[in-house]
Amino acid sequence: MLPWLPPSPVQFPPVSEALCDPDGLLAAGGALAPEWLLAAYRRGIFPWFSDGQPILWWSPNPRMVLFPNEIRIRRSLAKRLRNGGFTVTANRAFDAVTAACAAPREARINDDMRRAYARLHAIGAAHSVEVWQQNALVGGLYGVALGPVFFGESMFSWATDASKVALVRLAGSMAAGGGRLIDCQMHTPHLASLGAREIARAGFIDYLEEWLSHPDDAASPTGHWPPACWSFAPLAGPNSDCV
Repeated sequence: MLPWLPPSPVQFPPVSEALCDPDGLLAAGGALAPEWLLAAYRRGIFPWFSDGQPILWWSPNPRMVLFPNEIRIRRSLAKRLRNGGFTVTANRAFDAVTAACAAPREARINDDMRRAYARLHAIGAAHSVEVWQQNALVGGLYGVALGPVFFGESMFSWATDASKVALVRLAGSMAAGGGRLIDCQMHTPHLASLGAREIARAGFIDYLEEWLSHPDDAASPTGHWPPACWSFAPLAGPNSDCV
């Protein structure tokens, strides 16, 4: 039977106990309070559920990840980075990004989850990357940062390659600022085309234990990342130090 988590204390089963079918389903219940979410991400767990379902917690195997220095920029994307007329910012429109990510029916981002991540954003643990074109929001992503790891939650695109632009600039800023890993959760062709790859869950957990081993760093909303160069700046190309 699937373990049911009470509202307190904050405690998860070992991720090795997650189901194989559906892949990675670990537990139900608990809460979406910041202490639950931050504890989950530290352990390689994330929430994902639809309206009418209890909170469901997941840790799939294998895990899709992107190492920032492995970002793959194909020729057409490089051209769009140079000539697409995009401006990229961070943390300037967090609520608008989560609303856009929640719009598709299959996104499974309900109002409870949006409020939960807004609380994480308010304490500096959740971040957004926004892509603008002629002052209109056309793409972006959001997720949670702990130490040198960014746990991506969702992305959207209302203009060609806009979400790819967001991820490229996130990876560039992380590489420049000491970031080590972007958690992409599960495989998609979109992410694979940008250099993300699957690794065994055990290896993913090993990375988290190594890089989040210092409680002060891992619990800090800023930790090693995002770097101080997060700013409202025009897109200058994939090799810029800052978004």
